[in-house]
Amino acid sequence: MGNQLLLACGVLAGPLFTATYLLAGATRADYKSLRHPISSLTLGHARWAQTVNFLCTGLLSLASAAGLWQVGPSRWGALLIGVWGIGLLGAGTFRTDPVRGYPPDTPDQLLRPTRAGTLHDLLSLIAFLALVAACLVLASQGSLGWTIYSITSAVLFAATMILANAAFSHSQRLAGVGGLIQRVSITVGWTWLAVLAVRTLHA
Repeated sequence: MGNQLLLACGVLAGPLFTATYLLAGATRADYKSLRHPISSLTLGHARWAQTVNFLCTGLLSLASAAGLWQVGPSRWGALLIGVWGIGLLGAGTFRTDPVRGYPPDTPDQLLRPTRAGTLHDLLSLIAFLALVAACLVLASQGSLGWTIYSITSAVLFAATMILANAAFSHSQRLAGVGGLIQRVSITVGWTWLAVLAVRTLHA
């Protein structure tokens, strides 16, 4: 597979992930996008759609990382994006636990998380940290504008993920908007990855 095609996978992954979770969420009568995490779409009706979404976009991210490894400005950056892709594959392999009352008739938080749910959360955390690190590692590989954009993306991605985690776990003040905060965070991350892939394609 040519480097251009590999890098193009990084441009495609974000829009595919976003379109899939928006469509999946819109088909669930009891699912509230403002309140519930994207991972909750792997539970309940038509749960296969988000599972496949995690797996497909994880593979696309790995393909993009392979392209960046060969022609990108930093192999460390490519490696970190590869870890992001592996984290997505893990999130699709291990199903999350119910959160904030979804699916219906489940508690806000399980008293005893399942093994699969714990692994889902751990691999997701590793993926998020890897993407933040990739933004910072690659921030110096370009113009001042790119540096500012990458650092800003890292800060916004990390801050919104922290807030989303609080909303899904212990913060009642943020509970009603946890899903929205997470979607802002994911959009920041996917946009940065797409811009990186486009920059590398035209380098």
